[in-house]
Amino acid sequence: MALLLVLLFSLLASPTFVLSASSPPFTPQDNFLIDCGATNKATLPDGRAFKIESESTQQLKADDDNKVFVDKADVPSPLYLTARIFKSDATYTFHMARPGWHWIRLHFYPLSNSVFDLQKATFNVMTQKYTLLHSFNVNENKNNTKNQIFMKEYLLNITEQQFSIKFSPMKNSVAFINAIEVVSAPDNLIADTANNLQPASQFQGLSKFGYETMYRLNMGGPFVTSANDTLGRSWLPDDAYIKSKNMAKATSVGTSTIKYPDGLTPQIAPPTIYATAVQMADAIVSNQNFNITWNFQAENAFAYLIRLHFCDIVSKSLGNLYFNVYINGNMAISDLDLSHIVNGLAIPYYKDIVVNASLVSDGLSVQIGPSRMDNGAPNAILNGLEVMKLSNSVDSLDGEFGVDGKKVETGGGGPHKGAVAAVGFGLMFGAFVGLGAMVYKWRKRPQDWQKRNSFSSWLLPVHAGDTSFMSSKTSSNMYNSTLGLGRYFTFQELQEATNNFDSSKIIGVGGFGNVYLCVIDDGTSVAVKRGNPQSEQGITEFQTEIQMLSKLRHRHLVSLIGYCDENSEMILVYEYMSNGPFRDHLYGKDLPPLSWKQRLEICIGAARGLHYLHTGTTQGIIHRDVKTTNILLDDQLTAKVADFGLSKDATMGQNYVSTAVKGSFGYLDPEYFRRQQLTDKSDVYSFGVVLLEALCARPAINPALPREQVNLADWGMQWKRKGLLEKIIDPLLVGSIDPESMKKFGEAAEKCLEEHGVDRPTMGDVLWNLEYALQLQEAFTQGKLEDESSSVVLPSTEVDAAATSPAAVAVPPPSTPTPTIRPATIPEGDEGSTNAHPINDHSGTDMLAQFSNLNGR
Repeated sequence: MALLLVLLFSLLASPTFVLSASSPPFTPQDNFLIDCGATNKATLPDGRAFKIESESTQQLKADDDNKVFVDKADVPSPLYLTARIFKSDATYTFHMARPGWHWIRLHFYPLSNSVFDLQKATFNVMTQKYTLLHSFNVNENKNNTKNQIFMKEYLLNITEQQFSIKFSPMKNSVAFINAIEVVSAPDNLIADTANNLQPASQFQGLSKFGYETMYRLNMGGPFVTSANDTLGRSWLPDDAYIKSKNMAKATSVGTSTIKYPDGLTPQIAPPTIYATAVQMADAIVSNQNFNITWNFQAENAFAYLIRLHFCDIVSKSLGNLYFNVYINGNMAISDLDLSHIVNGLAIPYYKDIVVNASLVSDGLSVQIGPSRMDNGAPNAILNGLEVMKLSNSVDSLDGEFGVDGKKVETGGGGPHKGAVAAVGFGLMFGAFVGLGAMVYKWRKRPQDWQKRNSFSSWLLPVHAGDTSFMSSKTSSNMYNSTLGLGRYFTFQELQEATNNFDSSKIIGVGGFGNVYLCVIDDGTSVAVKRGNPQSEQGITEFQTEIQMLSKLRHRHLVSLIGYCDENSEMILVYEYMSNGPFRDHLYGKDLPPLSWKQRLEICIGAARGLHYLHTGTTQGIIHRDVKTTNILLDDQLTAKVADFGLSKDATMGQNYVSTAVKGSFGYLDPEYFRRQQLTDKSDVYSFGVVLLEALCARPAINPALPREQVNLADWGMQWKRKGLLEKIIDPLLVGSIDPESMKKFGEAAEKCLEEHGVDRPTMGDVLWNLEYALQLQEAFTQGKLEDESSSVVLPSTEVDAAATSPAAVAVPPPSTPTPTIRPATIPEGDEGSTNAHPINDHSGTDMLAQFSNLNGR
């Protein structure tokens, strides 16, 4: 759909909003504005002056000189009082000052005249590379509006020094144009990568496509004119697209409240967009578990880039807003925690999602709804939305024909259903390459590979927040001017908070030094890790942790609050996880036992954190030390992955990292041990051991047991292959665990523990299966409750009509349910391990011989 009104009314009134003084407008190097056929200069309310016909003759090459104009008409701008008409091909050429992204805006209005009937004009518009319009006619265009005025806006990455726009009338017809804009856009407006909606993955190569702007909306706010946007864009109110207005409530704050973070400017979206939002309204239903939905028309022959704008202007404090975003019924962002991502309130954030053409059969829908992880009042927000069409495989943005006449290939003898977008082709090609690699590896495996079963290839999209925090370094001390690591603490502050690092406050000890529990500011409990300068190994891991935490933010990763680097001191301050390590709640401590549902929720949370590590950054990060002591629990039993001292960035262009073997025996990937090639599947193996620990409530390695039981992974899989896994589960779970839930859980663990990494699932696969196991358990528990109450006669009650009305829209596949809240406790130190809190000990990482003996490999 053409973005008409969104960009058209920007030509009307004078500004009603003003950008902050700290955000100067973008100055384009190329700025061609032509009022076609005009003899009198027109200056628009936003200050832009368009060239008249005599000033633009050097840009136009045409065989005829047909111009029409009217003295006045019912149009919103003087640009639509004149037009240039072409009976044969005509070309506008522009000498570009610089290559890069450019706005191309074409204005159309069929002026009445005695010579040509522009209502019947049918024509094509093309650049050297892209088809912009094919067989365009104002009457046949399905999206025409009052007065048949059209604004077509495109964003093209122009590499030619001489850029041209060609108008070609169809046989026995003419072409026309009222005004043309060719204007530079910022280089960072479109990043080269985005998240793919389905399958969940990172999409590369956005700079290779052309774009047509279809929708640009200001959620919960008024129309924003081009005069109020540093890039001359206009934003339409969302009222016309929202499905059930009674479910949504508009909210707003002053634009001065909006604080742009480093790396994000009003060039992405002006403060007026982030200062307004739509949030969940009181729909008068018994369960506030519904979605707010926006619906849009879209062609199923093209892929789309959807940009979602967020800014938490509704919360009163951090950590109170978690919600999900769905696109066409698919999870696009799960458990979005804005305040955690940007580390504050009223701070803008945006996310780009690519939607493949195969998913656009009935248009586009965007939904926001509450997360089941949220312990507060259910809510969800959206501040702004942009929908842009991607060019297809023949570089067309309208129809199936490219500039050279080449047609998009169809997939069979049936009627053509639309061009397959180039994005879809790229994904399909990548899938074939990956499949070929897997087949090759399968043939190289031992002959018993046929005994292995396949694993689900479906990925649950989880992109719950990612942002980069940069750290400046010097050759003498890489922490002297650390940036992006949160608050800076003086050594004196931390010395006072820990009572001069009193040993009674120690909650963890390792090769790096000690971890202390203390209280800062207004009573916030934190874990303070003080590096030991005498331990070279500890310092190395300390430095690695700083590098990793400088680019990681996620609800299921332990957060860094601040740091201190005075003199030779290297200290990190973390959020305090009051319920300690997951392992302490499974065995070894006198803590209340966890139910099976709680264990599932904790495993799901940890899986989300690991999935983000593997997919939420450009290169991906391999944790390398996944274990139950590195999964910490806060006061609400929310799981968070900790200890990144051994983590490694994945190498670009390779599927493994060659590195010395480090980790914790019992959890160590045997393939990594043999080949010294670290992959994200090494984390998956370790997580499989964690799953068995959660099920069996015993250590990964227990030398006191008989030899065949020492290694949990080997022992557990022996029983799994016999179909008798229930024989070794935690006795406390007997009778309360659903057999089908345990079966699905056991299958997930078995696949994680496959001998060869290529056979193991991704963390997205694991997460999908754990969510399913949780749903089975919840259904089982509900069934038991209904059976127990079946003999009790309850008084009849009137059904809440609102709860069953269309307003109570069912949320698509749920995310992780809210964990059961338990009283916060401060766990004691763990005599058997020094890994009780955010930073763990790796002093015993050289254990290859022990592992070989214990694991029997």
